[in-house]
Amino acid sequence: MAELPNLVKDLALILVVAGSVTLIFKRLKQPLVLGYIVAGFLVSPHMPYTMSVIDEADIQTWADIGVIFLLFSLGLDFSFKKIIKMGMAPVIAALTIIFCMMMLGTSVGHAFGWSRMDCLFLGGMLAMSSTTIIYKAFDDMGLRQQRFAGLVMSVLILEDVLAIVMMVMLSAVAGGSSPNGEQMAGIILKIVFFLVLWFVIGIFLIPILFRRTRRLMNDETMIIVSLGLCCAMAVFSSAVGFSSAFGAFVMGSILAETIEADKIIRLVEPVKNFFGAIFFVSVGMLVDPKILMEYAFPIGILILAILLGQGIFGTAGFMLSGQPLKTSMKCGFSMAQIGEFAFIIASLGLSLGVIGRFLYPVVVAVSVITTFLTPYMIRFAEPCYNQIERRLSKKWIRRLNHLGAAHHSSAAEVNNWRSLLRQLLLYILVYSILSAAVIALMFTFFLPFIRHILPHWWANGVCGVLTVAFIAPFLRAMVMKKNHSEEFKSLWTQSRLNRLPLTFTILVRVIIAVTFVFYVCNYLTRFTNALMISIAATAIILMVLSRGLKRRSIMLERVFIQNLRSRDIAAQVKGRKKPLFEGHLLDRDIHISDFDVPENSAWTGKTLRDLQFRNRFGVHVSSILRGRQRINIPSGSNVIFPNDKIQVIGNDDQLRAFGEALKGEQIAEDPDIEKREMKLRQLILTSDSPFIGKTLRESGIRDQYNCMVVGVEEGQENLALIDPSRRFEQGDIIWIVGEENALRRLIQ
Repeated sequence: MAELPNLVKDLALILVVAGSVTLIFKRLKQPLVLGYIVAGFLVSPHMPYTMSVIDEADIQTWADIGVIFLLFSLGLDFSFKKIIKMGMAPVIAALTIIFCMMMLGTSVGHAFGWSRMDCLFLGGMLAMSSTTIIYKAFDDMGLRQQRFAGLVMSVLILEDVLAIVMMVMLSAVAGGSSPNGEQMAGIILKIVFFLVLWFVIGIFLIPILFRRTRRLMNDETMIIVSLGLCCAMAVFSSAVGFSSAFGAFVMGSILAETIEADKIIRLVEPVKNFFGAIFFVSVGMLVDPKILMEYAFPIGILILAILLGQGIFGTAGFMLSGQPLKTSMKCGFSMAQIGEFAFIIASLGLSLGVIGRFLYPVVVAVSVITTFLTPYMIRFAEPCYNQIERRLSKKWIRRLNHLGAAHHSSAAEVNNWRSLLRQLLLYILVYSILSAAVIALMFTFFLPFIRHILPHWWANGVCGVLTVAFIAPFLRAMVMKKNHSEEFKSLWTQSRLNRLPLTFTILVRVIIAVTFVFYVCNYLTRFTNALMISIAATAIILMVLSRGLKRRSIMLERVFIQNLRSRDIAAQVKGRKKPLFEGHLLDRDIHISDFDVPENSAWTGKTLRDLQFRNRFGVHVSSILRGRQRINIPSGSNVIFPNDKIQVIGNDDQLRAFGEALKGEQIAEDPDIEKREMKLRQLILTSDSPFIGKTLRESGIRDQYNCMVVGVEEGQENLALIDPSRRFEQGDIIWIVGEENALRRLIQ
């Protein structure tokens, strides 16, 4: 308890100073991150003329929590589906920029004679541009709607993800001696293994948890559950050898695919802002003016390295991704700064004790200066391009503008191969990781247990049979997936030359599946390799022929896909969720009180005359506030809209009854929202169809089946709108929209 007063004093000092400084920076239209850093510098022990923090250890602990919540929020804004939809262009640009800037930063560090770990961490810091600073610069300069700004933001998203991977790799490198290529490959495989495993299991289980507890989840329980999952994954990640921040990011990315993601983002935002502010203040506390004076020359060199490096390598990266020279220069020059992740990487190095304490304030100083230079670099891109255009021949300008053309092909066959191979690699990766995880769990926990119960050979046999049975759905799916897809059949019929490679893809998957079974058998028995291969091949054949395994694998995949698409389906059905508000009652007999109409209120769309507030509650609506519009003394014909603010006059009892009705009369949360997706189906009317001879209204398609006829095929290219008076005839081909269950009832 003795430490509590110091902690409270420190927090009071940090928050008051940070709040004051950030208000000034807000007025000056500067990033708030810089305001937090300046506030940390003011409250640090390095400033002799101001109050300073008493217990730095407690503040550092809170800062570490801030990193966890910052990366958890980053994960909530991240989507694997968005990354996949981006294509390869941003990936090529991001990898090129990160690799070149890391090499540049490492080389600069070596030139100054710094240690190997200082150089490695410096390279990682210089490779990360600031998403927050660039976004604000685009916003302030009115460039956010331009095409190159969208390209930059796509690359920044990938850089943030790769920064997480880089942190894990730097932690692994810092934890041991000089790792060779094999060890580095093992580190990467370990990252990929746990990342895919956690994501697949998380997407399978967490949406089911939220779906079954949806009616119990209010704001309070939602934020507790979400932060609990975040911290649990952070602890688990740390236990398996990764950083806690990596685990927080993974959990955020899993929750980002759920229906509740928007609500979680809104609830977590204040927590993230609070702890994030403490983290950036702690960054400023480490800035020592003496170190800045001592390392003024390296700071200047690093600033030049970032400006020139991003200008050259950034431009080159975007050109390699297929962008013309002018667009590439705008993109590259925009990224000439370092930001939040540089501080997080520096904090990681300090916590591991592998970098010098001088490096942190040096990087902070470089970040502050490059941040102020960012708008000027963005403006400098076009004049620089004009100078290059004047000095180079038109032939070279044309070549540079079309440098990325060779990377694109519109041939249908190439697109089919690309799509098929991408999906096959994804299936092999996911099902291999799941199979390996099952084998590891069985051999680690079940095998020792069963050996205490049964004789050695019997225990091995039982464990082997159960293990193969558990991984059988995954192995079967690995072998059979995409063999009957449109891409596979199209490539098979397009050319005979495609048949051998297609057969080879099946053979490779069979070999991978046989390898898993062979490993299980070889681990548990002493038979010869030939016998093991025969048993494994027989098991694979039985799996392929088994209809039961097919149903199980399809069922598991459908559940996973449904969970993965839950958020998208919900967005189609009801749009983004918004917070609900409740009016505040005043302690007077007759007074005016404000009420916010929830977006799911049953009152929306109705007039005041229909709602009869005066007769039901004895209250009067004096005003309706809608955006910037204010409707005073509304008439009975005025309609209530979602998110309206209505001012009501009445006494305490009347207003309380009105508020309870406003909260209670709402459209109920749909527990089966995933089943409400609208789909389009074709229906051919046969001779026994009950609709033949009836008009659209007489058919009851809308009234009885809750479906809608959108058109009829009449041999034309486009669908024709159906005439309400036209009677259906045998052979008519009509297209119908409706929910899955309604369409099924209609077709049956």
